[in-house]
Amino acid sequence: MEQRKRSVAVLGSTGSIGKQTLDVISRNSDLFEVDLLTANNNSTLLIEQAIRFKPNNVVICNPSKYGEVKSALAPHYIKVFQGMESICDLVQSSTVDLVVTAMVGFRGLQPTISAIKAGKVIALSNKETLVAAGEIIMSLAAEYGSPIIPVDSEHSAIFQELQGERTKPEKLLLTASGGPFLHTPTKELYKVTPDEALKHPRWKMGSKVTLDSATLMNKGLEVIEAHWLFDMDPEKIEVVIHPQSIIHSMVQFEDGCVMAQLSSPDMRLPIQYALSYPYRIPLDTPRISFDELAELTFFRPDRKRFPCLAIAEESLRRGGNATCAMNGANEIAVEAFLREEIGFMEIPDIISKAVAKVQFIAKPTLDDIYCTNFAAREAAEQIIQNKH
Repeated sequence: MEQRKRSVAVLGSTGSIGKQTLDVISRNSDLFEVDLLTANNNSTLLIEQAIRFKPNNVVICNPSKYGEVKSALAPHYIKVFQGMESICDLVQSSTVDLVVTAMVGFRGLQPTISAIKAGKVIALSNKETLVAAGEIIMSLAAEYGSPIIPVDSEHSAIFQELQGERTKPEKLLLTASGGPFLHTPTKELYKVTPDEALKHPRWKMGSKVTLDSATLMNKGLEVIEAHWLFDMDPEKIEVVIHPQSIIHSMVQFEDGCVMAQLSSPDMRLPIQYALSYPYRIPLDTPRISFDELAELTFFRPDRKRFPCLAIAEESLRRGGNATCAMNGANEIAVEAFLREEIGFMEIPDIISKAVAKVQFIAKPTLDDIYCTNFAAREAAEQIIQNKH
């Protein structure tokens, strides 16, 4: 394979996806190099990563950590900046080929837009970007010629399955492990603790996405993301519970053919595919032994026990700024649960009530999106405060 060495910006390098991205890069140093690393608070790990990968630039968002990072990296001649504005400027650098958007939550929107406007290749891991502003993001990507390659395992699977296809799928089937409470009785869900919710049976992820997986909100966000990435009507996107996490999603065509992508659950595979696309390169993931594979099971999600999925799907059908409002409220509810301020089963109730308080806008501008996010978060915080 002949491939020019690609220069990569990793936004959120100290998080789960960011660390696995750097692992992929370290194993393929002849193909990739790091130009930019960013982190929110984890200055210690950011310093370690910068010394190892020697990027041109580093950004620490938390200004209180700037002095520590700057002094630690000064002997290594690595330039250090602070704040979101610096990230937005640096992703547009001519030295950056590809931007991995691994920041968590709504805060990933602004730097993703900056990278798109600079025509960069986007390896999209921050699903909230499309959830909050999907129509705007996809329009900008088309306008500026910025390719968006999905990193989520489900969307990467669909992206891979569509390579070489000339016809649009009839249906997308997004698989979901079901999370840690797949078979937990409803009455027991009211007693769930943050520690229990963060024990995902299949994937090692950050706390936000792990909790979203426990409520099935993560699958709801992925339905919205799939709608924008693949231009599919909401009613043509189906969620299928698949506890083994071997099939990472499927596409069904108008002739009845279903194509699936299978692999062991390892996020390095979709990350690496996004970095190396359109090529494949070696990766040491465990290979599937079909003669030892006991069974693959599938069934419908229970939206009554996990109402967050239904809330997300309804927000998508409603359109406009509804998905943005839902996302903002969910981020606040997740944080509150992790601080043990609310119960697990209060999360969907808080989201629904907060969204109802936000003014609906059918065709939101980017300013409307920022205002909607703020209003939804504020409404959710007020609802939580009123519970105490």
